[in-house]
Amino acid sequence: MVALGLDIGETRIGIAVSDRSGTMAMPLKVLPAQEVVSLARSFRLLIEDHEPDVLVCGLPRTLAGEEGPQADRVKHVGEGVARSLGLPLEFVDERLSSREAKRILREQGLSEKQMRGKIDMVAASLFLQAWLDAHNGKDACE
Repeated sequence: MVALGLDIGETRIGIAVSDRSGTMAMPLKVLPAQEVVSLARSFRLLIEDHEPDVLVCGLPRTLAGEEGPQADRVKHVGEGVARSLGLPLEFVDERLSSREAKRILREQGLSEKQMRGKIDMVAASLFLQAWLDAHNGKDACE
């Protein structure tokens, strides 16, 4: 099972993908939000290359665990993309994923300027990995 993770922002969308076994998430790319929403060629090529079975979108929540102010917009975008691709859609808590992504990139020695554009795909890989871990753990218990 291949899962495609989207970190949906207003300007850009970070994209991550799992390996075919559905156990490891990897950052893939950052595209302008409009290219993903409109299924532009750049996004369609990613879909063709990876052939995902499920779309996993990060859902912004507050630190208290409630849906954040952007949640409705993210749900709307995620549902539209999933419907256009004919894929099942799941949402996962993305709390602190961008902060953790920044920390990881900073540890790799990247400057703030170099991080720009990479944060979103690393954040997508972080919450996609959490989703994969939970999904695989659930399958093992059944």
